[in-house]
Amino acid sequence: MERRLSQFIVWVVGLIIVNTGLFLWSLNLGSIQISPAEVVQTILGEGNTRQELVLFQFRLPGIIIALLVGMALSVSGAVLQGVTRNDLAEPGILGINTGAGFVVVLYIFFFQSSMSSLSGWSVYLLPLFALVGAFLAALLVYALAWDRGIEPIRLILVGIGVNAGFSAALILFQVQMNPQDFMQAMVWLSGDIWSANWSFVGATAPWIILLIIYSLYKTSAINVLMLGDDLAKGLGAPVERERRILLLLAVSLAGLSVAAAGGIAFLGLVAPHMARRIIGPKYERMLPVSALLGAAILQFADIIGSNLVAPAEIPVGIVVTVVSTPYFIYLLMKTK
Repeated sequence: MERRLSQFIVWVVGLIIVNTGLFLWSLNLGSIQISPAEVVQTILGEGNTRQELVLFQFRLPGIIIALLVGMALSVSGAVLQGVTRNDLAEPGILGINTGAGFVVVLYIFFFQSSMSSLSGWSVYLLPLFALVGAFLAALLVYALAWDRGIEPIRLILVGIGVNAGFSAALILFQVQMNPQDFMQAMVWLSGDIWSANWSFVGATAPWIILLIIYSLYKTSAINVLMLGDDLAKGLGAPVERERRILLLLAVSLAGLSVAAAGGIAFLGLVAPHMARRIIGPKYERMLPVSALLGAAILQFADIIGSNLVAPAEIPVGIVVTVVSTPYFIYLLMKTK
């Protein structure tokens, strides 16, 4: 018991150090090079106007979004895996990300002349529309997969079908956009931290932080649900109520992530699996490790995407997918 606890503390501290290192590294990199010493000076208020503009207006909001979205998607995937007792459950695979993206693109198509013109109230409305799309996709998947209960494989197959349906609907609207908006929509749907400004951080960060904290509070409920419905009911747990609350949490986190960074697939699958192998299946320890792993993976993917072929950029979602797809195939082959 003490060994497990000490192992958990070591991993949490280690991952916090890794995330801090990636955070500082991200501040140094870019088309405008700023040395570590200059970063520290700028943070302390001793930098020049150009350095302050680059760090505080361009880089820092994007890095904060990457941290929050990495944690949110990882926690969302871990909660979905626990609630459904399905190791392959993940917001991207189940169509939740695509559903959120579909409604966001609808909003932009009908109410905005250009994706780059999102400002003012639009910044605060976008997460709301993303949540609507995420809940719509989740309801569709749950309703179509229900057959006197939820079978894990049936849930995945229905999720893949719903994902394909929303993807086709997205294409119908994208082809009617002007070329500039079409390209921006394609990049964003691939997963791109495109709304990296303080207004958008303010609109999404408080909700993501609160939902992650509440998810950590509900870890004991997830542990009980993992035992199976019959045993959980025998222990006196309100199974259906807890399942609905946890599904709402997972879908909300996924929807907010899509609003902030587009469609980033597989992160909610890979990070929880890595955390489970590292620290074990108990959610009070697995969930924090999963969140920190997700933040580190997305930060690192953002660094690669922003600098590998600079000055051009690779959408961070594509980098995550390239890294995660082999692991996903391995899990599919391993799953009976």
